[in-house]
Amino acid sequence: MEVPLRAALLDWLTADTTLVDQLNAIVEEAPLRASLPWLAIAASASSDWSTKTAAGREVRVALELHCRGDRPDAAAALVAAIEARIEAMPREQSGLAIVTIRFLRARAQQRSESRRAILLEYGFRLLSQ
Repeated sequence: MEVPLRAALLDWLTADTTLVDQLNAIVEEAPLRASLPWLAIAASASSDWSTKTAAGREVRVALELHCRGDRPDAAAALVAAIEARIEAMPREQSGLAIVTIRFLRARAQQRSESRRAILLEYGFRLLSQ
């Protein structure tokens, strides 16, 4: 269920014209050639979340936004748009149902040359359909 969720999440994010207009890439891992800003799934992990009647997984997905900015709030509006889009993801997906979407944590890091990396981690509880 982890791999289909990753694919569905990328499809959902790339279907948002606001995000597509602001980001140069929305991909599964760090792009080889893309100018900033871009968003990628940095990692995911899953564990059992089955019930007596259905197979289930709890999947943690970490997304990383890379952008430029000297100010701490340089990407605040973009991060808010990404978070809103993730939380609005349709619960019914092909082969699985998203029972819950939970924000887990975020981390922002200033890097050299005015580069910023912002990590967003979400937990998804899924049941097989």
